[in-house]
Amino acid sequence: MPPVHDVAVVGAGPAGLAGAVEAAASGLTVALIDTAAQPGGQYWRHYDETHARPADRAGHHGWRTFTALRERLDALRAAGRIRYLPGHQVWLVTRNAGGEFDLRLTATTATASGAARSIVARALILCPGGHDRQLPVPGWELPGVLTAGGVQALLTGHRTPAGRRAVVAGTGPFLLSVATGLAEAGVTVAAVAEANGVGGWLRDPLGALSAPGKGVEAARYAALLARHRIPYRTRTVVREILGRDRVEAVRLARVDRDGRATGPDEEVAVDLVALGWGFTPALELPLMLGAAIARDVDGSLVVVADDLQRSSVDGLYVAGEATGVGGAALAVAEGRLAALALAADRGRPADPARTRRLRGRVRRGRRFAAAMHRACPVPPGWSDRLPDTTVVCRCEEVSYGDLRRAYDDLGATDARTLKMLARPGMGWCQGRVCGYATAAIAARWGGRATTVDDLRPLATRSLAVPVPLEEIAALAGEPAGATEEEGRDGE
Repeated sequence: MPPVHDVAVVGAGPAGLAGAVEAAASGLTVALIDTAAQPGGQYWRHYDETHARPADRAGHHGWRTFTALRERLDALRAAGRIRYLPGHQVWLVTRNAGGEFDLRLTATTATASGAARSIVARALILCPGGHDRQLPVPGWELPGVLTAGGVQALLTGHRTPAGRRAVVAGTGPFLLSVATGLAEAGVTVAAVAEANGVGGWLRDPLGALSAPGKGVEAARYAALLARHRIPYRTRTVVREILGRDRVEAVRLARVDRDGRATGPDEEVAVDLVALGWGFTPALELPLMLGAAIARDVDGSLVVVADDLQRSSVDGLYVAGEATGVGGAALAVAEGRLAALALAADRGRPADPARTRRLRGRVRRGRRFAAAMHRACPVPPGWSDRLPDTTVVCRCEEVSYGDLRRAYDDLGATDARTLKMLARPGMGWCQGRVCGYATAAIAARWGGRATTVDDLRPLATRSLAVPVPLEEIAALAGEPAGATEEEGRDGE
């Protein structure tokens, strides 16, 4: 039987990296599992470290924090305190008869293939991150339309701009990072289209002021927008994306607070459209274990965690975007706090003063996140302007009209029934792209706000990620944890 780790940490982004290092420094044996081939997650995504250059820090915030955590990870691995499994993702989590967590893994890179198939741990710190939240718009299936995060990933991870002339649209501060990153890479950014007005930050001034460093970031972005002469248009959305074989132009429209058009369209020639409406936490693993969830300020599903990052499931701690989207600094604080709480729960000595400081950072980070979400909401009437031909579910090619017919003619008045009768969320992405939009459309037609019950059916998945059938077949008649290969670090 393979060894039982004190804790398995899933995800090596800001929260997971901080949590793994803190847990190991507290004397716990740690397995750190991450999809990518190198640490950093989406936020600190960077070029292949075997060919790294000083320019890798360009466009990154908190790079010193990352490099310090990476150095500690390397030292703790060398000391045998952390078992690091890059190029793996967890597709199933169960609990065995002894209450330990059994994690089934699948390789995501050729170099990781066969390195490990399972991990057993007494506790879990889940830091699964999230992905770009998308809203359908006519033409968004054309080549040249990317998520804002996808555009950023190409820039920071591969040093590749995705086009030559772009519009960046949606809502939230992340649009500024993407637009200025493109401009610094030589792309002409025709406009940043922000759906909300800047006055939204006044809805929660105390929350907005709880993270002073964010004000410095905002001033830096304003200076970069001015330097590159990038128009920043508030209360503006991409109404339609035009093109035959790929993106050729967009139609921009002014909207009111509810997202309804208030003026004529303006056509802008582009070959790249970066769309971002915030982020959706990845909750497959917490939901698989039965963790309690709630609807956050931004309308996303999040795991309910106490002030020490404990979930409703004994032995399960959650940190980062899964407890609410709030940025890397907050995620690092949550990861550290989760590790210290776990160590204390396991009888390890803890520094009460340090725990209090981390709890304070998390509270302030959460206050700022709430202010940000209130300032940059998804306009409630965004779906009212969609023609019936608009594709909502790209995997299954389900249109807005298909959803409307299922709602009107077949009585599919909730997201779960819409999924069964019209098939949104049934394709390869399993609702990761269209789930939020489908739930919001059903709620809008019902004249109500989106609820947990609307979102849960399109967030719950039997398997966390697609896996080869042979890995599912291997579960039959096989003791949990018995498939681990020798050479456990893939070295």
